[in-house]
Amino acid sequence: MKKLTILVAFIISASVFISCADSNVAAKGKVDIEKLSKAKFRDIEIKKGTASISFDKQVYDFGTVNEGDFVETVFKVTNSGKTDLVITNAQATCGCTVPVWPKAPIKPGETGDIKVKFNTNGKPNRQQKTVTLTTNTVSGKERLTIKGMVTPKAKI
Repeated sequence: MKKLTILVAFIISASVFISCADSNVAAKGKVDIEKLSKAKFRDIEIKKGTASISFDKQVYDFGTVNEGDFVETVFKVTNSGKTDLVITNAQATCGCTVPVWPKAPIKPGETGDIKVKFNTNGKPNRQQKTVTLTTNTVSGKERLTIKGMVTPKAKI
């Protein structure tokens, strides 16, 4: 009886090992080579590190202007990281401020321009507007600010 129990245990163990070996062979045939190469490329890019961003200025003080004037400035952006810097969006705090940003990736060491235009019409007195950049940096968000004083139009 003892020999029969050992024999049954051996047969069950052998069948488990054989069935596992068969499933490994089947799994190898299902690997998508294209996805595997994309994953290897992604892993290499991740090892390089994240993009890093630096600015010539983060705050632009336009001083005192008259209501109705347009204020424009350019923020110089440099990719100080080891992988491409991608800016996916630039959102201003209100519709009176319009940012224009580079849509193409900025290579490591290269620069790009973020142009910001502010319409002062209907915006008298002290003003401060923020442009939030959505990026592939560690923080994921960067902020730029324009500020100044808008002299109100003379009332008739």
